[in-house]
Amino acid sequence: MCFGLLCCVALFIWGAGSTDTEVIQSPGHLVKGKGQKAKMDCVPIRGHINVYWYRRKLEEALEFLVYFQKQDIVKGTEVFKERFSAECPQNSPCSLEINSTEAADAALYFCASSQSTVLCISSS
Repeated sequence: MCFGLLCCVALFIWGAGSTDTEVIQSPGHLVKGKGQKAKMDCVPIRGHINVYWYRRKLEEALEFLVYFQKQDIVKGTEVFKERFSAECPQNSPCSLEINSTEAADAALYFCASSQSTVLCISSS
């Protein structure tokens, strides 16, 4: 097998926590080959009904992907609609999935459950 031709996508997921006052994301990191699915989960802060997914590519600005209110997608970008799927079932973690990974998907992926947590992410 020729490893020089193998294209891997590294996806890093921001944050991990164990209390009701934090957004919990998992897994901590993913490494996928080109064309594979990549799924990330998010447990929002208890009592919050909104979930926002963002990504930050190396040396680029934070990029909004999709926004949920309860179980419904309120807004999703064209990039999200073309390449991703997501769900936020009641009483279960919300998920974001890249349908078929590409090298351009290598990034930090962020989940937030309020505008204030979004502001914390964008200032880091």
